[in-house]
This record gives sequence, structure tokens and C-alpha cells, in this order.
Amino acid sequence: MKRGFAWMLALLLLLGLLSGCGGNGDAAASDDAMTGADTADNGTASAGGSYGAWAETEAAEDSGQAGDSGDDRLENAKMIYTARMEVETTGFDAADADLRTLVEVLGGYFEQAAVHNYGSGYRSGDYTVRIPADQFQAFLDRVGTICHVTYKEEGSENVSEAYYDAESRLVTQQTKLERLQALLAQAENMEDIITIESAISDTELEIEQLTGTLRHYDSLVDFSTVYITLQEVYQLSNVEEPATSFGSRVGTAFASGWRGFVSTLESLAVALAYGWVWLLLLAVIGAAAGRYFWKRHRRQTQPREPEKKP
Repeated sequence: MKRGFAWMLALLLLLGLLSGCGGNGDAAASDDAMTGADTADNGTASAGGSYGAWAETEAAEDSGQAGDSGDDRLENAKMIYTARMEVETTGFDAADADLRTLVEVLGGYFEQAAVHNYGSGYRSGDYTVRIPADQFQAFLDRVGTICHVTYKEEGSENVSEAYYDAESRLVTQQTKLERLQALLAQAENMEDIITIESAISDTELEIEQLTGTLRHYDSLVDFSTVYITLQEVYQLSNVEEPATSFGSRVGTAFASGWRGFVSTLESLAVALAYGWVWLLLLAVIGAAAGRYFWKRHRRQTQPREPEKKP
């Protein structure tokens, strides 16, 4: 009995390793295994016979898995959609409020949101938004009506193969767990019980990891991810109408150059306003240094008076 049971355990562990690599098991085989386990007697031949029937059933089911789900996988592709947007606004508070309202209306949520003010007088916001996959394009389009879009990048990833592979491996591990539990109920000595319980523990850990992987994929597939950078500006960039004639092109170039010059002067004035203390300190130091050098130069260039003779 002990020797036959050891062969059963060895074959079971080998099958578990193979199923973990292939990932093509099916839960339907568990009924045949349980029937074989219930009808087996306490003899070595009976235990080995029930395990052999189970192994043959498992192999037959594994071989027929690949061709059955191909069409279903094409129809139920697991796609992950992401986008990155850089937008501008002249009214930061209104744009921020409209963006938050839009996310709520479309059934999404903010995974991360931060507003920055680096002392320039203009604010910026960084947002990570999760939007239902069926509202992905609608969200991108409506963000363009709230803010002025300066950059947009979209991406997609098909994770169907990895997803369905993990799903099949999970079914295989669940079936393996059921059969290990059935074997544990038949074990008669402590050595076999310890070995089976160790295999059960490893299988349960694998089930937890695969379940977490599928849950992570479901989250990424069901909710798309959009990264948004919102910048507050004095004037929106690149909003002039396209020029067609030579005169209009020259006029547009002059207008753009003047706006750039005015914007640079404004930025310089703001920077000087923030640094007026340092400018005042530098002016005082410069005035003191200039006065010192001027007096020194004056003493060096002034003629000396002749010494009086006694």
C-alpha cells in the first residue's frame, strides 16, 4: 500500500508541474477523479488504477482544449487602452472643476491628482484618470472641449493570450487541489499526509497568485488609463487660423512674434518682481563697490603736493 501510494503521489506532482507549464486543464475532469477515488479500495492495485484512469482522462481533456476556445478568444479579446494628454487653459479653476465633473459623469475615478504652483504665478495639474473602456474615446474627445490640447498620444495592448493562459492554469490548479484533497482523505500514514498537505499548500498559493493576476488584468481591461497634464497659461499656444496667402502668412508671423516678445517681457517682469530683494541687495553692493573704486582711482590720479623744506 505504501509503495503504491508513493507512486500515486509522484505521478500527481509530475502532472501538477506539467499543468503549470501548459495551462490547458479543465474543471470537468474533477467528477471522473472523484468517482475513481470513491470506488477505489484500500489495495495498492486499486489506488494505482484509480489514479491511472484519472491521469488518462486529464491527458485526453488537455489535448482537446486548444481547438475549442480559439473563436471565443477572438470575440472576447482583452484590450488595455491608455492615453497621455497635455492640455492648456487660461482659467485653471474652471478647467479643473469641469474635468472632475466629466470623470464622475462617465463613471470613472481619479487614481491620482496633484496641483502644483512653483512660484511663477501659474498653476499646473497632473492627473491619472481611470475611465470605463467603453467611454475611452468619448472622454478624450470631451477633454478637448474643456481645454486646449497641445499633445495627445493613444496606445493599446492585447493581453488576451496572457489572460486566457492564466485563466486555464487557474482551472487546472483548482482541479488539482480537489484531487489532492481527495487523496488526503485516503491517506493512512503520517508521511503521506505530510506530503499531500505540502502539495496542497503549494497549489493554494498558485491559485492565489493566478487569481490576483486575473484580477489585475480585469482592472486594466475594464478601466482605461489616461494621464493628463493641465497647464495654466496667459495665452493659449498655436490657436491662430492657418494662413494661406503670402500677406496673411507674414501678418501671422509678425503677430506671433509680437505675442512672443510681449510674453517674454511679462515673464521677465514677473521674475524681477519675485526677485526684487536680491536686485536691491545687488544694487547696494554695486553702488558701494563703485564708490570705493572711484575714490581709489581719484587718489591715484590726484597730483601730490610738494614737501615743504624746513
